[in-house]
Amino acid sequence: MPTALRFLALSIGALLAISRATSAQSDTTRPRQLEKVTVTATRTPTSAFNVPLPVNVIDSVTLHDRQPNTAVDLFREQPGLDVNGVGTNQVRPTIRGMRGQRILLLEDGLRLNNARRQQDFGELPAIIDVVEVNRIEVVRGPLSVLYGTDAIGGAVNLITRAAPSRGTPSGVHGSLAFRYSSADHQRRPSGVLEQRFGRWGFRVSGSYRQTSSYDAPAGSFGKLVLPSSTRVNDTGVRDHDVAASAGLDLSATQQLFAKAESYQAIDAGFGYIDPSVFGADQPLIAIRYPKQSVDRYTLGYRASALGTALADQAEITTYYLRNARDLDQHIFVPFGPGTPPGAGIDVRSHNFTDIATFGMRAEATKVLFGRHLLTYGADAFRDRSNNTDSSSTVVVGFGPPHPRNDVVSKVPNATYRSAGLFAQTDFHVVERLHIILGGRAQDVRADTRVTAGQAGPLLGSRETPVVGTASSVFRVTEQLNLIASIGRGFRSPNLVERFFNGATPEGAGYQKANPGLSPETSLNIDVGARVRAGPIAAEAFVFQNDLHNGITIAPTGDSVNRVPAFQNVNVGKLRFSGGEAQLSLQLPLGFSTSANYSRLSSKDVRNPNNPIGDTYSSKVAGELAYRQPAGRFWTAYGVRHNGEQKDVLARSTPLGPVIPSFTVHAIRAGATLFERGGIRHSLTASVDNLTNRLYSEFSNASFFRPEAGRSASIAYALAF
Repeated sequence: MPTALRFLALSIGALLAISRATSAQSDTTRPRQLEKVTVTATRTPTSAFNVPLPVNVIDSVTLHDRQPNTAVDLFREQPGLDVNGVGTNQVRPTIRGMRGQRILLLEDGLRLNNARRQQDFGELPAIIDVVEVNRIEVVRGPLSVLYGTDAIGGAVNLITRAAPSRGTPSGVHGSLAFRYSSADHQRRPSGVLEQRFGRWGFRVSGSYRQTSSYDAPAGSFGKLVLPSSTRVNDTGVRDHDVAASAGLDLSATQQLFAKAESYQAIDAGFGYIDPSVFGADQPLIAIRYPKQSVDRYTLGYRASALGTALADQAEITTYYLRNARDLDQHIFVPFGPGTPPGAGIDVRSHNFTDIATFGMRAEATKVLFGRHLLTYGADAFRDRSNNTDSSSTVVVGFGPPHPRNDVVSKVPNATYRSAGLFAQTDFHVVERLHIILGGRAQDVRADTRVTAGQAGPLLGSRETPVVGTASSVFRVTEQLNLIASIGRGFRSPNLVERFFNGATPEGAGYQKANPGLSPETSLNIDVGARVRAGPIAAEAFVFQNDLHNGITIAPTGDSVNRVPAFQNVNVGKLRFSGGEAQLSLQLPLGFSTSANYSRLSSKDVRNPNNPIGDTYSSKVAGELAYRQPAGRFWTAYGVRHNGEQKDVLARSTPLGPVIPSFTVHAIRAGATLFERGGIRHSLTASVDNLTNRLYSEFSNASFFRPEAGRSASIAYALAF
């Protein structure tokens, strides 16, 4: 990592200079930044300045000011983060070039991933209403020691608002809001109501959203030219979310809590442009969810100040999640020159998946010898998946069509079980140094069940991965911390990867099951530094994450039903490396500025000629903001530049051999209009893609789906 090490050396030198320059400023008239605290990386509340891992914390103020569609829409401007997918609710996170099931999505520390999602897509953050999200915490790098399978590239924790607890003022509180955006003609009313009755606290929230497909602006992007604004189909949605939570204080140190959530979505899609825009004989790929329903129920117990020999704090949570969805695919592949006009293969398929998850997590913390902290526990979950499939394949253009129908499930009904034990110790070796060591042992089983239309033998698999981590924080001065970490992560193959057996969706191949797949594992190294001095906060990290036994689809060399056969296999080693730096500065008179830089490189170590780039190669983002000292008004200008990406297959995108760079701008503002009778009225507004630029996020470029043109949004809220 010579380039990365030079980047780190320069960054640490700059951070040390900042530390020295500001160390004497013990008193300043400039406003100071509020301390950010994270719980995801260590399972105990820890200052973000002292966390021994690279983290992103997006607080409630940012969520309120930005009014995103989903929590991860804000990742575009964050160092080391990116998004995949387009539209109102199909955006998913990317961390350091990894996405889908290689990222663990959590709600309040409990997993949302399930074993039936495709590897590249992962679960939707949109199933958690952004109205309920209090803050977002992201750990960049493996976190399997604390959370198990899937946390191989990182973890995203959506921390929601709890029912009011002890110490909260009594009475009824809440808010009503309405958001509109012009690009998708979005209309989103929402409301929150909460109250405290003695030892009881209650909270109820809900939102409804209706959006249309948006238009991409005219312009050029790489080799692609759109002469006029173009509809990006299937990017709208109709969805609603309802959540209710309750808490009961059993004593000053013990609490019971419960939560119920329901998310319903209709007519969501992956987005696509009419293929004729790209020229003659281009394929059509339309993927949409006619309906998705997610219901989640959580019940838990929390205790502090126990003072027993085994624990000072303890928490146990159980949950049930039901996730049912319909998936429709329409794929048309033209035969091309020399065949009748309109000739090709037309495939229409429908899948219904119903997956029920039971899970639990129990953990405790204990202070040892007055200065060391032990966190330990167990977690387990079981996914029970039921599936039905139907498809119709027709060759058109050569006489009367003769459809070939198939109603056999490609992925059999199956059960996926996972249980693990974990422990992590935080040793304060000396006053300036603390070291964290952790380990986990997991038992994972996947078994097929009897499925209509499948006569073959039942299949099963089992693995017992063991992973560990070591990290440290060394306090050089009160303003400067040095951080280093090394850790392993793992991802057990899911039900689709192991057991899919049947014709591929486009009908051009046949995929065979492979129950003997090994888990993916990663080895990640991070080295970095943080400075916090007066009005300045800065950090820089370099990293290298080697992914072993990566799962990919590969030809088997034989055929089934006269079409080539494929199978998921484990491949050698994929390497993701790079660096990240960020700086924020509080200026006088209410002004502030921030900037961050990310650099990412990815390669197939054993096959360097195999391009695997799936996100930006470099990114710079910055913001200049003003907040009126009394808090009545704020405004901000933001800019982001993504560098070009050359690590792509030229034939995989209409953009050409290089995905071009782009720069986008945004302006935002908000104000408290007035406060009367205990009711505060506020307004926020923004204009995104200010210059009406045609562009696509990189992971949406091969299956080209550009972003919306210039879009204005406005949100009005009253809080009481």
